[in-house]
Amino acid sequence: MTALKLHNTLTRQIEEVRPLEGQTIRMYACGPTVYNYAHIGNFRTFLFVDLLRRSLKFYGFDVKHVMNFTDVDDKTIRGAIAAGMTLQAYTEKFTNAFLADMATLHIQTPEQLPRATQHIHQVIALVERLIAKGTAYVSEDGSVYFRIAAFPKYGCLCHLDQGGLIHGARVSQDEYQKESFGDFVLWKKWTEGDGAVGWDSPWGKGRPGWHIECSAMSMEYLGESFDIHCAASDLIFPHHENEIAQSEGATGKTFVKMWCHAAHLLVDGRKMSKSEGNLYTVQQILDKGYTGRELRYALLSAHYRQNQNFTWKTMDDAKSNLARIDAWRSRFASATGEPVRDWNGLVSFEQHFDAALADDLNLSGALGHLFDLIRDTNKLMDGGKTIPQLATVWAKVDSVLGVGDLKHEIPAEIQTLVDQRAAARSSKDWAQSDALRKQIEALGWKLKDTPKGQEVSKA
Repeated sequence: MTALKLHNTLTRQIEEVRPLEGQTIRMYACGPTVYNYAHIGNFRTFLFVDLLRRSLKFYGFDVKHVMNFTDVDDKTIRGAIAAGMTLQAYTEKFTNAFLADMATLHIQTPEQLPRATQHIHQVIALVERLIAKGTAYVSEDGSVYFRIAAFPKYGCLCHLDQGGLIHGARVSQDEYQKESFGDFVLWKKWTEGDGAVGWDSPWGKGRPGWHIECSAMSMEYLGESFDIHCAASDLIFPHHENEIAQSEGATGKTFVKMWCHAAHLLVDGRKMSKSEGNLYTVQQILDKGYTGRELRYALLSAHYRQNQNFTWKTMDDAKSNLARIDAWRSRFASATGEPVRDWNGLVSFEQHFDAALADDLNLSGALGHLFDLIRDTNKLMDGGKTIPQLATVWAKVDSVLGVGDLKHEIPAEIQTLVDQRAAARSSKDWAQSDALRKQIEALGWKLKDTPKGQEVSKA
């Protein structure tokens, strides 16, 4: 197999993936801040992470993948107070919704899903280490800040030119722009605006800053140095820059070997925002009649480092492409005829698919080779040939794509009718069989009777 190579934001180079230890890639991905329902722009990033996870396995690596839930920060506290709910009840609602959307999009579950509120002890211990080393200090108001002047590498990830910036005294909010360059908060002193949210610490009651949470959780599960850290590009600064500073400031070790970031999703050429009315959730896409696998395909169809423009045509194209794949799969699964066991087109396809994917996850290129394979093997089947190895080849391909579970997408109502029709056919009740077919088709699904049974697909 070709060696897998990825773009490293830290070096701005394409680099071969080589584990720090053994054959296991230890990978951390910034998860959602659970103050609202995640939108498709968020899921473009989470699908990139899922593609990366699947690709690492495709190339033979073991993967230890950690994704956090940020369940305490400025946004979650404001949201819980406005809703008149406890922080736990408020964030649990959106955490469960996110997990359900992950399942809808066939996103594999990471090995660890830590929540920030369950790791306050680790946060406090990390802040204590920073204070002991002189890279953090307690302010007059009882909050703790990271002293960026004590970390000369600050700006290494986003290639920040400190000389062209005005240093702010301190930055207490969780999210900010480069113009707010200054010492950032690690531990926030409790205020009345925090309501019931707060934990005891050596510096008094308070709660973590956003940035320190990810350092504490990633190092808890992956160690003080690990292989890959990934997320959306808008987290490069300040979040990931601050993670590097506070982590390396505490340990003196390289925090992460390779940083990978996904670009933005636009909708009809515009940035997503509430004011534009184009912040779509997964459920809103499903309500338009599309499926989770169609949305998955659509959001993976552009290279992860390029801005992607989402349109309804994108979704229709995804539907058409998946229908073509499904028809091909159904055909080779039920094909009869002379088997072709030494067709060199399969070897060529696997080599090209491998090379495209290994080139910084060039999935669009890999898909191009897949559709070439579909065209060529359909011609062979037109000539009465069968290709027994296709099922095995497809299983390998779909271990990366994650779009192949056809039955998973069939609603329970439709599956019940399909099962009833199978029973009617078994008892030779052809009138009932025809009536059920019409009922299924009226609901937007089509049936095909094959020697292996009924095949169901979206009309």
